[in-house]
Amino acid sequence: MAWTQARRAQKMNPSVIREILKVTEKPGIISFAGGLPSPKTFPVSAFSAACEKVLREDGHAALQYASSEGYAALREMVAAMLPWAVDPALVLITTGSQQGLDLIAKVLIDEGSRVLVETPTYLGALQAFTPMEPEIVSVCCDDEGVDIADLATKAQDARFFYVLPNFQNPTGRTMSEARRAALSAEAQRLGLPLVEDNPYGDLWFDTPPPLPLTARNPEGCIYLGSFSKVLAPGLRLGFMVAPAAIFPKLLQAKQAADLHSPGFNQRLVAEVMKDGFLDRHVPTIRTLYHAQRDAMLAAMTREMPEGVSWNTPAGGMFLWVRLPEGMSAIALLPKAVARNVAFVPGWAFYADHAQDNTLRLSFVTASVAQINTGIAALAAAIREMHPAAAPGPDAARHGETLLPA
Repeated sequence: MAWTQARRAQKMNPSVIREILKVTEKPGIISFAGGLPSPKTFPVSAFSAACEKVLREDGHAALQYASSEGYAALREMVAAMLPWAVDPALVLITTGSQQGLDLIAKVLIDEGSRVLVETPTYLGALQAFTPMEPEIVSVCCDDEGVDIADLATKAQDARFFYVLPNFQNPTGRTMSEARRAALSAEAQRLGLPLVEDNPYGDLWFDTPPPLPLTARNPEGCIYLGSFSKVLAPGLRLGFMVAPAAIFPKLLQAKQAADLHSPGFNQRLVAEVMKDGFLDRHVPTIRTLYHAQRDAMLAAMTREMPEGVSWNTPAGGMFLWVRLPEGMSAIALLPKAVARNVAFVPGWAFYADHAQDNTLRLSFVTASVAQINTGIAALAAAIREMHPAAAPGPDAARHGETLLPA
């Protein structure tokens, strides 16, 4: 029997990161590839107690079908923890924030629609948007965030601009307060909706990031959040806050996708979160990730040859690295894997005009010892490909501007 695939199916591509993660299953591989939270941060005992209590006190309801909008108590908690006035009725619980991207694509994108993204941007968003056959246009960015002038030249007839202001995946950059204010004002002037994705915003190291874009113009933004980075990704729970004008259609798309996110998991999260648990738990994640970031920065400074540059993220999970001109991160990957270290080539995060000499490193799942060993191995692989690169420290490369305007 011959199966005829829909045209949109031809646009679907495997996740480069997921394919690379298969390589990391090889024994002995030190992986800086996956954007996985550290399992050390998962509050297992809190969930164990919550499971027992939810099943004992609310078991029949927890195991039954539930409302598509989500568990009311959890929606109220989400609304209360956001830094602007949010009506719980406009909170939609999703099966991970990735589902939120999929729902947005289905509701807002037609074939040929213009969609704006940052340069570079989150690979999962490109995967969600591409099957709807839009015209995806990259907006230039620098270390402070979006280039407002470039946005203005590309915004005509765009359905929305997808943006990650906090500790962005893949670059780790954070949009400055001045740039956020300018972006919010320009988006309102242009009538351009914003889709703000914020899975990493709580993972700051020294100071919290500036106020979200959505807080400045709730009617012009859809806001996405996640419980994966502050509790556990295996729960597959995220949330969306959307304006009343678009919320009903997103809810209908959710109903068609999965009826509702797991009601049992929602009750577990609500039980764990009550009494201020996140206020006590998230600082322990920040402390761990801060130390691991510092270890990777020190190893990079110590090991990397001339011509390699990287940033210093103020939070989150990722470092963005630029190789010497002419080097290919794709070609480097097998040489690195041969030395038992893995990363994600940067080209996968570009909607267009990919920069082949970039790569992403995640610092949160490796121990300090593994970071030291892995960065040394990666540096050796770079010198193998680029013999002219001299070994040795070059601390001046820290904080260098890595992202072209």
